Amino acid sequence: MKFATKAVHAGVEPDPSTGAIMTPIFQTSTYVQAAPGNHKGYEYSRTHNPTRTALQQALAALENGKHGLCFATGMASIDAVVKLLKPGDEVVSTNDLYGGTYRLFTKVFEPFGIKFNFVDMGDPSNVAAAITPKTKLVWVETPTNPTLRIVDIAAIAKLTKGKDILLAVDNTFASPYLQNPLDLGADLVMHSVTKFLGGHSDVVMGALIMNDDALLERLAFLQNSCGATPGPQDCFLVLRGLKTLHLRMERHCGNGRAVAEFLAMHPRVDKVYWPGLRSHGNHDVAKRQMRDFGGMMSFTIKGDNMEDAMHFLRNCKLFTLAESLGGVESLMGHPASMTHASIPRAERMKSGVTDALIRLSVGVEDAEDLLADLAQALG
Repeated sequence: MKFATKAVHAGVEPDPSTGAIMTPIFQTSTYVQAAPGNHKGYEYSRTHNPTRTALQQALAALENGKHGLCFATGMASIDAVVKLLKPGDEVVSTNDLYGGTYRLFTKVFEPFGIKFNFVDMGDPSNVAAAITPKTKLVWVETPTNPTLRIVDIAAIAKLTKGKDILLAVDNTFASPYLQNPLDLGADLVMHSVTKFLGGHSDVVMGALIMNDDALLERLAFLQNSCGATPGPQDCFLVLRGLKTLHLRMERHCGNGRAVAEFLAMHPRVDKVYWPGLRSHGNHDVAKRQMRDFGGMMSFTIKGDNMEDAMHFLRNCKLFTLAESLGGVESLMGHPASMTHASIPRAERMKSGVTDALIRLSVGVEDAEDLLADLAQALG
């Protein structure tokens, strides 16, 4: 079954009691049992809910995986993965990482005795050098947030295969439409479902997808025990959003290309970070492991001046200044003061997250209108 067909049909069956073509919102906390332990597969909605089950199956299918688990937020899903570890274990991750993930790693889990090593994953040899006998998790973001670096998933998988090391990939920026890390050797895929999967800026959620049955059992135990599960209304909204994922991503990619090429040619723009440009340092890797290059990008204005960046952000009309990304509307952000403010400035600067860096989430509007907005804001 091809992607568009899966996006519309995966995980979804007509309701057996009514024939409803859309999965019902099972707005219930508990389920009647004929006798203790004698039930229809559902006991309590923190553990299982039919609407959530349908969504988990759909997400697994889109990532070519066997199992899916949904969490209340993307951060809750990452939290569950790190809870698989114990004090003394080590994690290798990218030095260009979403600020919330960095904060969770360093401020929440590091005090419990888990060590985190942040390296430039654009060169797999840096990952190889950072792996020690205590390494139990390699955490990859690709494309990275916010400088859109590309990590060669298959190359990293060769380093972890056959070892007691879990390879997890945050696939949020790409979505399953553009990239499937499980097919490239990853053990686990994470999504901030809030972004492209939901696609309409109206829900907050996270997800994990995997093939391994034992890994599912461990993570489902944490999902239920810690209780960070989404409600059925949110699951319904994401199920609805998935049905147009392929259509939205096609438009995100087309608009993204138009915006990136416009910025790359603009006399006031210095650097453009978008993996579809041949000038991108990892363009060849992106071309090999992604189907297209998406609508996420970052850029700096010549002079790398904070005042010029603020002027641009104030003057855009269609691009809206807001946290998050992946919705149908075009958004812009200032990572240094917004999404990556929790990372110390010295660390941010090392990875290219300067005070003048601007991140764009290019939406599905008419490209001509988006380019006109950028032109007047830069002018």
